[in-house]
Amino acid sequence: MKLTCSQSDLNTHLSLVSRAIPSRPSHPVLANVLVIADEETQRVSLTGFDLSLGVQTSFAAQVEDGGKLTLPAKLFGDIVSRLPDGELTLDASEDMAATLTASSGRYQVRGMSADEYPELPVIEAGDGRTLPVEALIEGLRGSLFSTSADEAKQVLTGVHLTVEPEAMEFAATDGHRLAVVQTTNEEAGTASTQEGFDVTVPGKALRELERMIQMHPSTEAIALRFDQGQMIFEWEHQRITSRLLDGQYPNYRQLIPRQFSRQMTVERKLFSSALERIAVLADQKNNIVKLNLDSSGQSLTISVDAPDVGSGREVIPAQISGDDLEIAFNVRYLLEGLKVFNTSEVQMQCNTATSPCILTPLGGVKMTYLVMPVQVRS
Repeated sequence: MKLTCSQSDLNTHLSLVSRAIPSRPSHPVLANVLVIADEETQRVSLTGFDLSLGVQTSFAAQVEDGGKLTLPAKLFGDIVSRLPDGELTLDASEDMAATLTASSGRYQVRGMSADEYPELPVIEAGDGRTLPVEALIEGLRGSLFSTSADEAKQVLTGVHLTVEPEAMEFAATDGHRLAVVQTTNEEAGTASTQEGFDVTVPGKALRELERMIQMHPSTEAIALRFDQGQMIFEWEHQRITSRLLDGQYPNYRQLIPRQFSRQMTVERKLFSSALERIAVLADQKNNIVKLNLDSSGQSLTISVDAPDVGSGREVIPAQISGDDLEIAFNVRYLLEGLKVFNTSEVQMQCNTATSPCILTPLGGVKMTYLVMPVQVRS
């Protein structure tokens, strides 16, 4: 195998697939990246696979001699990322030794045979859809942050994706908060089947999908196919495969209250900035902040009391209807939600100090963010 490519291309694509390389591989070859050089297409394909998540990407190169081998992902990536800009030549011999030549010098890396590398899952039939990239990015941005990090509740570590003929819904919850985003799916008309479906996709796979789309923003639509516990996202020269999460996803729609006795509209940046400042003290103790909704004064008071550390209090203007209310939250949950809203104003609706509270961006993407209050002993 012999090829010439730019350092930036190789480095960019190695960084994409490296996220699918396991830190503790069950088999030595899984610590490697699969490199395939194709003389006919003049492209180089890179693959990383941890047996659950697979990332495959390719880029144009001058391929003098086609072939394939696997190289240690971390070592190879570390060398390439430190090389100067310009052309690189990768030359691999029969004994699996690869020589990388750059303007600054030469490096030799021992590889392993590509025959040992497991193949990525392939879905021949299965259900398929074409998803518009903009809607996909909106949905992922508004839901991924709410997934659980607790592997014991595995189904909650993913995003529940519902695809209907003309709409998509993304839902994620960790048990303390819930984010639901609804987007339109105008590409659906080109799909081979018009039946709706719902699947739970691991958050890790979706984070890689989001990252890869953002690195290649020219893409307009992504093909999605799934079958027997596997899902594939494919576009241009990129492909992500992932197993789906087993288990029944919670019936999250029934958690969202339909009526509210109190409502507040506040400027998002004002609210967010005040919370950021108050969070400095909240972090010292238990992350809890109190919100006081004053309907007569049309103001919101944000306060924190961290015994032995100090206290803080800020007042910002707000439009409030309903009775006054004191309610407490984990400040991180509020801030993470406000961060993904992209509107100038945000609406907060609630009933009591212990019932679910709903935050929504006014005039932006159709998103519902539910946060459970924290009970504070007075």
